[in-house]
Amino acid sequence: MSSHHRISSRQLHLSGVIALVIAIAVAAFGIYSRVHGEVALKHWTDERAIRTVTLIEPGKNSAEQALILPGNVQAFVDAPIYARATGYLKRWYVDIGTPVKAGQLLAELETPEIDQQLRQAEADLATAQANAKLANITAQRWQNMLSADSVSKQESDEKSGNADARKAGVAAAQANVARLRELESFKRIVAPFDGILTARNTDVGALIDAGNGKGAELFRVADISRLRIYVNVPQSFAGAIKPGMLAEVHLPGRSGNGVAAKVVNTAQAINPSTRSLLVELQADNSNGQLLAGSYAEVHFSLPAQAGVMRLPSSALLFREQGMQVGTLGTDNKVQLKQIEIGRDFGTEVEVLNGLDADARVIDNPSDSLSQNETVKIAQTTTPTVANQ
Repeated sequence: MSSHHRISSRQLHLSGVIALVIAIAVAAFGIYSRVHGEVALKHWTDERAIRTVTLIEPGKNSAEQALILPGNVQAFVDAPIYARATGYLKRWYVDIGTPVKAGQLLAELETPEIDQQLRQAEADLATAQANAKLANITAQRWQNMLSADSVSKQESDEKSGNADARKAGVAAAQANVARLRELESFKRIVAPFDGILTARNTDVGALIDAGNGKGAELFRVADISRLRIYVNVPQSFAGAIKPGMLAEVHLPGRSGNGVAAKVVNTAQAINPSTRSLLVELQADNSNGQLLAGSYAEVHFSLPAQAGVMRLPSSALLFREQGMQVGTLGTDNKVQLKQIEIGRDFGTEVEVLNGLDADARVIDNPSDSLSQNETVKIAQTTTPTVANQ
């Protein structure tokens, strides 16, 4: 029993030692794993803390620079047609889209009131002429009697004055007849110039009021053989637009070549609300390729400044100190450069000063990018070159 008891105690002691060793090993492994994980996490965090950037190289201006601006296409002449007489529409002869010539009859009105007024005025004229004739004969008779001392000079002068008054009455009646005949001629609504009827806003039997621009227009005639195109040119490009300059007009959604247009006028002043210059171009439209009233894109070819670099607008930093870009040195540290920009093309800008031609520029920089900050370069083969 004593020997068996000693063996059991020895086994228990050995088991305890083994368990202790295992516990120590497990604890050591846990501590090692934790320390290794913390080191790896710190390394991963440090890696992520360094900003990754994409580089681009400044581009150079080409010989000519394309400038595309929205434009409004208008007919060379566009006139609303109103009635000058009150009445009812008797008949219309021309519908929309029909070519018309100057003086061509568009519609006729029935004007019963004007017709009656004209007949009354003609009767009044006949009465005035008869009265004037009688007054003139009477004045002649009294003049003869005055020569024979049969009447006084006062009485003769009265008859002569009456004859003159009757003559003036005839002139007034003639003017009234002429006025009403002119109004009656307005029963015929005619085209003021050669063009296309672009609107008809009336129909047979409609009551028409004499209009002076406040009433409803009956027709609209436009000369679309030539067109005017109006463009608002941004102030930065205003100095490059001159009368005589050629451009191309394109309608969005239409394929093919554009229509040639020429700058004929500029407003010679910048609009203070839009900071743009109003420019008028004219284009031949004898083939009807352009539609009056439409939106168009006007393509200008502007001379570019030699030696001027260009950058995408996405590379710009708008800082309190002014316009800046971030560049990268050989040590991968950020150098912020103050630049002067020229013309703005929307997606790109001209850089006039402050940047070297071989600079490595950071594209899409973060607003928090700082001077001398260490960054990493994104895994690309070569820096992207700005569009030329």
